[in-house]
Amino acid sequence: MEVNQYLEMFIEESKEHLQSCSDNLLELEKNPNDLGIVNEIFRSAHTLKGMSATMGYEDLADLTHKMENVLDAIRNEKIHVTPEILDVVFESVDHLEEMVMDIADGGDGKKDVSETVAKLKRIESGEPIQAVVNEVQIAAQEVAVADVATVVSNLDYDDFEKTVLLQSTEQGFNAFEISITLRDDCLLKAARVYMVFDILEKNGDVVKASPAVERLEEEQFDQNFQVAYITKTTAEELQSKIMKVSEIANVLITPILKELLIQSPTEETIKPTAVQIQQSNEPKLDEKALEDAAQKSTTSTSTSSKQHSHAASKTIRVSIDRLDILMNLFEELVIDRGRLQSIAAEVNHGELNETVERMSRTMGDLQNIVLTMRMIPIETVFNRFPKMVRTLSRDLKKKINLEILGAETELDRTVIDEIGDPLVHLIRNSVDHGIESPEIRRANGKPEEGNVVLRAYHSGNYVFIEIEDDGAGINREKVLKKAISKGIVTKESALSLSDKQINELILASGFSTADVVSDISGRGVGLDVVKTTIESLGGSISIDSTEGVGSIFSIQLPLTLTIISVMLVEIEQEIYAIPLSSIIETSIIKNTDILNAHNQKVIDFRGKVVPLIFLEEIFEVPRKQQVDDEFHSVVIVRKGEKLAGLVVDSFIGQQEIVLKSLGNYLTNIFAISGATILGNGKVALIVDCNALMK
Repeated sequence: MEVNQYLEMFIEESKEHLQSCSDNLLELEKNPNDLGIVNEIFRSAHTLKGMSATMGYEDLADLTHKMENVLDAIRNEKIHVTPEILDVVFESVDHLEEMVMDIADGGDGKKDVSETVAKLKRIESGEPIQAVVNEVQIAAQEVAVADVATVVSNLDYDDFEKTVLLQSTEQGFNAFEISITLRDDCLLKAARVYMVFDILEKNGDVVKASPAVERLEEEQFDQNFQVAYITKTTAEELQSKIMKVSEIANVLITPILKELLIQSPTEETIKPTAVQIQQSNEPKLDEKALEDAAQKSTTSTSTSSKQHSHAASKTIRVSIDRLDILMNLFEELVIDRGRLQSIAAEVNHGELNETVERMSRTMGDLQNIVLTMRMIPIETVFNRFPKMVRTLSRDLKKKINLEILGAETELDRTVIDEIGDPLVHLIRNSVDHGIESPEIRRANGKPEEGNVVLRAYHSGNYVFIEIEDDGAGINREKVLKKAISKGIVTKESALSLSDKQINELILASGFSTADVVSDISGRGVGLDVVKTTIESLGGSISIDSTEGVGSIFSIQLPLTLTIISVMLVEIEQEIYAIPLSSIIETSIIKNTDILNAHNQKVIDFRGKVVPLIFLEEIFEVPRKQQVDDEFHSVVIVRKGEKLAGLVVDSFIGQQEIVLKSLGNYLTNIFAISGATILGNGKVALIVDCNALMK
């Protein structure tokens, strides 16, 4: 089977199943007696095992199988759910996620998980995690003994076969009789036989099969078949590999003794203990998606338990690379549209104007579709946090409830890719610094369990993400003391800072109030990294906090980063673009309106003192002759609560433009975030208002 063509599908579906496992494990912790949740987790794990085995990722399939055994014991009520057991299952899911990510990065998905496997085996036995005796497995093996004589009795050897088996055992090989029973609901029996024989041939040699191979290939058998087999592999390893094939109900492996080969077996012959794995009463699963796809060479849709056949029939997976190419081509169209509009305005031909106008409307609709295709629910970022908060709360011995609101809110993929790490840092900050220990919360009259709320919502062309906690809030005195000691502010300037400004000091570079340096926070790499990342995305972050009550970190992000609306302005004969998202309004001011304060030119704008920034000075625009106008054109821009007036020569008007990077040669150009090509073919630089206002 050629697996490369199915690799991307395998990776995506594996991520979906692992996410489903994580979500349901968190639900199971809240409702430990709900076996319906256990069945959902089992279904996802079983599907993942079948897919992994089909794709040849044995380590992945083996660990999933061990985890599946524990889940099977839980749903059969042999063991009961405890936080300690779930810790080990979560640990298994973490390893599986790492394996899948390794495969996605071009690796082989191999990982040493022997410690976790040992824990899973001990849990499966029904003993305490520290115990090593697996009584359940021993009982299963004893049950298997009674069945062996009748199951393997179909194998009668001729003299040649006996000689081969006898010589192999004398040369140190293991000789086994293997009986395999397929599930009653198995649809593609020949495919399962092929997969079993593929595993056997990779690990040894098949001496005899019953029924004969030809009959097996033609599905002329019920549910059971047997083989005589020689291998260097142990029975335990062999059974593990065979059980990775889906839709197998039972495997019995029995060593063939020399005595059996020298004398004909009789009914009184005592058979040695068989190794058995049995999967009973399993639900009908849909893990065959990849295998069926391989046989039919058709495109498969998602096998996620959340997607039913009706929905799946209207859904296809599209590579992100293809969407990027589509976006780049559309960006070129936007540039050409601007050029056409410019030419049409110069020519002023009726039919041309009409055609260009109609094309512009069509492109507007096309733009909405292209941008919508790139939009991804923020759930893809949010869904990693419940498991993370659970782990952190157990490490910190805190009780924390995470509530997620608005996970269906959509954002452009380029923003989604970047926002994950800042959110991780902010949530860790809330859990570590914000939420107090149960003892302190109880002493302060709060419930022992703290709450962290993660919410997202749309507003205009922006998405807002808020992280709110009901913890200790920000200690004003502690923050000021630290900021002064780090040289972030002076004692004099600290006196005039508002509460909001003091709160936002924790976003300064190198700021940390952690009393203990830990893996969670307090390593000197503070929230400045979060602030830098968010601002690089054209967003902003603000903090509201009340000491003893809690804090809210609010992030504002643009819906998309590639096509933006700007105000085009002119300085001398150079054109600059100022993003509309930063602009409050435009204004014409007189020379007499300009005041001086602390060697800075300012104006009074609606009762606020607003500093003026002369862009011709910032960008060193050469003047052919000095202009001493009585009036100035000013663009009032905002960053958080700060305002500034950008002084330009004239306004050209609003336009939608495509944001292009300046390339590798022009990096770190002050106050320029990129460029665009205008309709007349000229290049306009895009002003970075955030950088200007620092």
